Amino acid sequence: MNFDLTEEQNLLRRTVREFADREIDPVASELDEEERFSPDLTRRMGEIGLFGMFIPEEYGGSDMGYIAYIIAVEEIARVDASQAATVATGNSLGIGPIYYYGSSEQKNRWIPDLCKGQRLAAFGLTEPNAGSDAGATQTKAELKGDRWIINGSKIFITNSASEMTSVIIVQAVSGLRTDGKKELSCFLVPSDAPGLTRKPMKGKMMWRASDTGELFLEDCTVPRENLLGGRGNGFRLMLAVLDVGRLGIAAMGLGGAQGCFDRALRYANQRCQFGRPIASFQVNAFKLADMALEIELARNILYKAAWLREQDRPFTMEAAMAKLFCSEVMYRCANAAVQLHGGYGLMREFQVERFYRDQKLLEIGEGTSEVQRMVIARHIGAAR
Repeated sequence: MNFDLTEEQNLLRRTVREFADREIDPVASELDEEERFSPDLTRRMGEIGLFGMFIPEEYGGSDMGYIAYIIAVEEIARVDASQAATVATGNSLGIGPIYYYGSSEQKNRWIPDLCKGQRLAAFGLTEPNAGSDAGATQTKAELKGDRWIINGSKIFITNSASEMTSVIIVQAVSGLRTDGKKELSCFLVPSDAPGLTRKPMKGKMMWRASDTGELFLEDCTVPRENLLGGRGNGFRLMLAVLDVGRLGIAAMGLGGAQGCFDRALRYANQRCQFGRPIASFQVNAFKLADMALEIELARNILYKAAWLREQDRPFTMEAAMAKLFCSEVMYRCANAAVQLHGGYGLMREFQVERFYRDQKLLEIGEGTSEVQRMVIARHIGAAR
């Protein structure tokens, strides 16, 4: 087994890390404090190729693959979860569904600008009464002539409410199946579609510099050809999209854990108590050793899951494992980093406070930790 990254992947890591340290780190705390999404920073991330990383060059992507994509998200998350969320969502939940399930016309219309980072796409799944139970979707779509009329609402939708958003993939009930259950379909809803209202959500504990929106669709009208992936295929499409999305969330957990470790190690080597650096005390050294151990394990399981995806092999269980483990590793690393900082870890000027807040969504988004355990249990053959 070869665990070495390619020369291209190592170059990508250095490039993204330098960009994150130079462009994101100096403004991350300010953007978090002001709860401000930055279109300028997003466009600059697009300029260095962080969108469309697993998309062929014919559509404007770089075709570097899923491991490269994971590395990029990891390195951004090492500095700021909000910017990592913009990249991860823009790729896995925005560009990915259109590329894998869209028609040639749909791909050519939307993907090139999305790959440039000039525009963003979102996936409208969650509703006020449909979270973990995504099949409980209440938003409805009715075909009238050559138009779909969509009514309903979505909530907690990343990349959906900014000036950069160009299209939102909306899951809706499009009818009933022969067995009487809901028929779910997905639709490409342009951000300026008649009847669509987008409202930025403020007052968040975490990812305060990412764009989170609430969507209201009132007789929202889109052309018939805006159906994505075929009528009745919405649930299958959604499950496939979430598998890839979990890789992105896992990468955020891995990168965030690495960021916590880097800051904790630096602080523990500099902070002196009782006449010596606090890292020299075994109780603290063991905290750092445990962090390093779990980060290494997290990186291995995530990279394996991304490799399986690149090989077009089943990866649903591995994606769930990576998402679950990486998000919980970041929790433990953020907790340890705050503890090592003591009282300073509770202050905003010390970035571990932000990492501690940002971690929590990783255990909720793209399927809660409880849902991941359900997915894993099903795949290992546990009785239902």
